[in-house]
Amino acid sequence: MSIGLLSAAYLIAAVLFIFSLAGLSKQETAQRGNLLGIIGMVIAVVATLASTQVGGNSWIITVAMAIGAGIGIRLALKVEMTEMPELVAILHSFVGLAAVLVGFSSALDHSILMDAVTGNIDPVAKTIHDVEVFLGIFIGGVTFTGSIVAFAKLRGLVKSTPKSLPGAHWLNLAMLVASVVLGIYYMQTDAISALVLMTAISFVFGYNLVSAIGGADMPVVVSMLNSYSGWAAAAAGFMLGNDLLIITGALVGSSGAILSYIMCKAMNRSFISVILGGFGTSGGTVVIGDGELGEHRETQAADVAELLKNARTVIIAPGYGMAVAQAQYPVAEITKKLRDRGVKVRFAIHPVAGRLPGHMNVLLAEAKLPYDIVMEMDEINDDFANTDVVLVIGANDTVNPAAKEPGSPIAGMPVLEVWNADNVVVFKRSMATGYAGVQNPLFFKENTEMLFGDAKDSVSKILASI
Repeated sequence: MSIGLLSAAYLIAAVLFIFSLAGLSKQETAQRGNLLGIIGMVIAVVATLASTQVGGNSWIITVAMAIGAGIGIRLALKVEMTEMPELVAILHSFVGLAAVLVGFSSALDHSILMDAVTGNIDPVAKTIHDVEVFLGIFIGGVTFTGSIVAFAKLRGLVKSTPKSLPGAHWLNLAMLVASVVLGIYYMQTDAISALVLMTAISFVFGYNLVSAIGGADMPVVVSMLNSYSGWAAAAAGFMLGNDLLIITGALVGSSGAILSYIMCKAMNRSFISVILGGFGTSGGTVVIGDGELGEHRETQAADVAELLKNARTVIIAPGYGMAVAQAQYPVAEITKKLRDRGVKVRFAIHPVAGRLPGHMNVLLAEAKLPYDIVMEMDEINDDFANTDVVLVIGANDTVNPAAKEPGSPIAGMPVLEVWNADNVVVFKRSMATGYAGVQNPLFFKENTEMLFGDAKDSVSKILASI
């Protein structure tokens, strides 16, 4: 394939990626956006394999892609929606590692810098190239280990509480300075040993950065690592002279950063604090004990069914517990039956419900619930005061009134104000705290009743009673 055709194919793919992002911003157009992204990626891969840059090595790449595709298809069929956040985190680590490997390959092969006529290397081009190598490897290294730590926390392999070494922020600063010094030394001497040492430092830096961030901020961390992986891909694109990789990396990097900022606002977190491993806080996210704050009241499925049948307005606030129990299907059935009876039913979605942005929206769409009854927090928060019954299914931190109390670890975090409704029913397995480790006063309010057990079983019993 000629350079002209390759450039045209890359341009078409880049435009499709942009339209894909635009489509993914709304539930109604998300499927189309996903399809456009797939088409763009197919065009990009086929064009790259057919280009003169790949040459006779295309069969090696094809075999590697076939193996990777086989693994990907198996994972896609096996992984549950509840496991999607940790899958995304571990995939980010692969992008980071790829950027590191591309960086070393580019550092060892300077043929791309040679003038086609004279065979000499332009000093200015070499300096720019060395900066690209340094940034690509450093960002890739941070993304690699940071994503592995995020995966381990989300998977439950390690505790979600923040782990900060004494003087962790000074240690991070020292590693940054050391990396820059090693990068300058590499640019002056071409010493691969400097790159190797800098890579090792970036691995430690990535680990230290994410391990210092607590469970409550993990959705933001996953989004931020997504941004890092984009910038790592863009750096790899500069090293390889691949315009499409630069554009795609920039799109992923900027969109991930914007999403992280939006999520930080939704959690009343400092954007800079979170991405710098809790800098400006005492050891990252604060976690307090799970001691009870009073007496709670229990209820049964039949009583909840009766409450729903007599209600005029119902709001359902889903959380990660609903995802784990796969309760969205019986919830959808209850919604249909109540709406058939003339009950106004809506869903309240917090921006960070679940472990990933849009997690709850995807689950509800999977259960074929109408998009127009799924409302964002800002759209529905004022309506709780005029609601007869609120069902809190597996949510905890996102409905915690402690956020309204000065001095609370989650003080200032915008939450769904479900306690303003006439009746609140909380579906939980136990009285344990949520992912943030903060006890919830909602459980002990006079208008709140607790329905203990597996969310799917509880909802199914309510459905049978209705």
